[in-house]
Amino acid sequence: MDTQLRDGFGRRIDYLRISVTDRCDFRCVYCMAEDMKFLPRQQVLTLEELERLARLFVANGVKKIRLTGGEPLVRPGIVGLCERIAALPGLRELVMTTNGSQLGKLARPLADAGVRRLNISLDTLRPERFKAITRTGDLAQVLAGIDAAREAGFQRIKLNCVVMRGRNDDEVVELVDHALARGLDISFIEEMPLGDVGRSRGESFCSGDQVRELIGQRYSLLDSAEQSGGPARYVRLAGYPDSRIGFISPHSHNFCATCNRVRLTVEGRLLLCLGHEHSLDLRALLRRYPESDAPLLQAIQAGLAHKPLRHEFSASGEVQVLRFMNASGG
Repeated sequence: MDTQLRDGFGRRIDYLRISVTDRCDFRCVYCMAEDMKFLPRQQVLTLEELERLARLFVANGVKKIRLTGGEPLVRPGIVGLCERIAALPGLRELVMTTNGSQLGKLARPLADAGVRRLNISLDTLRPERFKAITRTGDLAQVLAGIDAAREAGFQRIKLNCVVMRGRNDDEVVELVDHALARGLDISFIEEMPLGDVGRSRGESFCSGDQVRELIGQRYSLLDSAEQSGGPARYVRLAGYPDSRIGFISPHSHNFCATCNRVRLTVEGRLLLCLGHEHSLDLRALLRRYPESDAPLLQAIQAGLAHKPLRHEFSASGEVQVLRFMNASGG
């Protein structure tokens, strides 16, 4: 019996991103508004509900789960949840995206719980600029968290940088230097038009090709066919075998044809595509059928039949999805 989830275009869905909270201790300018209103507790999935959905998806062919937020490490009980999900039979790997602020105390417990890889957001190496981008963050705390993660035994650690022209594009090479010196991977991400963040995104857009050109002025780039199970395209740098440079370019290099993922928000909405508002309310089904997963699976399979072929993002700066990134699962 084929238990593999597929969408209406025949694409295998084997990657689930789960937002465990919409809350965050940062207020990054590309992710949310400065004065955010967060979900009331009764609208948020419990840890048990999150685990139940993870179990259901893994039983139906999902091989990779990424835990995101908001900031996942501000959710009480997150380490225990990681341990239970990592132990699910059939799951190939549990990974996490974090802003790094809590890694000083949680890196080793997460590694011990079975988290295999970390993506850590780092958009600048300049303290004042870091404060301006995150509004509330402390660069020294994040850098210490990255060091703690390096010592904790994860299989790989990748830095994620959202590149914005006029804000941090002048640091691209410096950020690559930082990653290479520590044997880390780094990915550069084009800003996505999610939520009204109080400014035009088009004026700050910096394409993956522009970033690649900046790196190429310093390093010799070697094309690579490597995959991490997500949307990044990777290159290697001559002389640095331990690090990869990734480009996540939803605008300039659309990767929808090979999309293998769906997102679960912390309020239980299954997002079939990051670039569309369409979603499936799994929270209502979870609570209506506490003893049976059959109605949930039937709804998921029916919903996947309507997963869009692709997003319709443009680099114009217009808000194309009203949902903020922190509510979308990273």
